[in-house]
Amino acid sequence: MNNFKKIGLTALAGSLVATSVAYAGALTATGTAEMKMNNSSQSAAGKTISMGNSINFAGSGETDGGLNVSVAFELDQGAADGAAGVYDNHSVSVGNDSLGTLTVHGHGGSNSASALDTTAAGDLWDSTLGISSSNDPDAAASGNGLVVYSLPTVVDGLSLGVSYASAGENNAGSTAFGGTYTGIDGLSLSFGKGSDDGTVNTDKDQTIMKASYAYGSFTVGYSNSDYDHTSANSDQEVKSFSLAYTLSDAISVGYGEETIEKTGTSSDIEVDGYNVSYTSGGMTVAAKSVEATNIDYSNTAANNDNEMWQVSLSFAF
Repeated sequence: MNNFKKIGLTALAGSLVATSVAYAGALTATGTAEMKMNNSSQSAAGKTISMGNSINFAGSGETDGGLNVSVAFELDQGAADGAAGVYDNHSVSVGNDSLGTLTVHGHGGSNSASALDTTAAGDLWDSTLGISSSNDPDAAASGNGLVVYSLPTVVDGLSLGVSYASAGENNAGSTAFGGTYTGIDGLSLSFGKGSDDGTVNTDKDQTIMKASYAYGSFTVGYSNSDYDHTSANSDQEVKSFSLAYTLSDAISVGYGEETIEKTGTSSDIEVDGYNVSYTSGGMTVAAKSVEATNIDYSNTAANNDNEMWQVSLSFAF
């Protein structure tokens, strides 16, 4: 009997070792640090100096069945000073090349449409220009409790995804889908459509189209985001154009424009800006200058034309 026990324990130990090897994974950590100075006509303090920091942890492994499993989270103090706000974006995903990948975002996820939502110019409107949150461009539902499924490759250069956001006030989840095609050298085409059904008796739908083309040292881009809302005077359309020139592997300059239109307003919000950057290894030195007019959709109110500039030094590690 003792011999049988020894044989059984030896087999069990071998099984545990084999399982441990099969599920062995890797944990990586990457981060960024930034120092910057802003000067905005909307800031009573004038020039302000600030910093940014972010550390991303990612763990991954492969099961015996060939499924890739990964978990990721970010440490980012952000605007909060102290313990609150330190723990930021986090998600878990499972899948492979044949089945696609399913990701659940506990916090900070982007749905399959809004993942494409950054304007061609890079969201210049989001600079410190005094544009109130009520006048920010709207988007389909994203955020916490978001499920995103990235489909397996069906056509070379084509990526597709669908998503579902947790229920809102009316217990109706919000859906979205999006795709990007890069099968032609230098060309990128994207389309996305999503909804925000988290409010009772309110329908919100977003449609996004983006395109960019790189030829030699030049890259030109265009984007359009159309947001339809059942509430009166709430429809928005955001148009954007960009032009970038790469002087060398390290130096690039760019120019961008954005126009935010809203029904029932007398004027459009118009934003334009220039940027230049120098990158060497993991270090980037950058500067930008941005101007905005009619930030409250009016050309008559005081302080509705603003400008800002920023210089920054960032490191990736």
